[in-house]
Amino acid sequence: MKPNEHHKRAFIIWLAIYPLITILTMSLGEYLIHLPLYIRTLIMTVIAVPLMFYGLVPLLNKLFRNWLNN
Repeated sequence: MKPNEHHKRAFIIWLAIYPLITILTMSLGEYLIHLPLYIRTLIMTVIAVPLMFYGLVPLLNKLFRNWLNN
């Protein structure tokens, strides 16, 4: 993988994770606020990682295929 490709892949991951974490925080924030931070983080990552790995990143890779392979 060329050095420039690392930056592109990092951008794709950021493009998926930022809105996902924002949506999860807005959706679950009031339910999780009374839990300790480590439990909140555990719950958020248990939801976010599979969504990222199996859904969002593959979708964005397809959408940005030409740019990524340029």
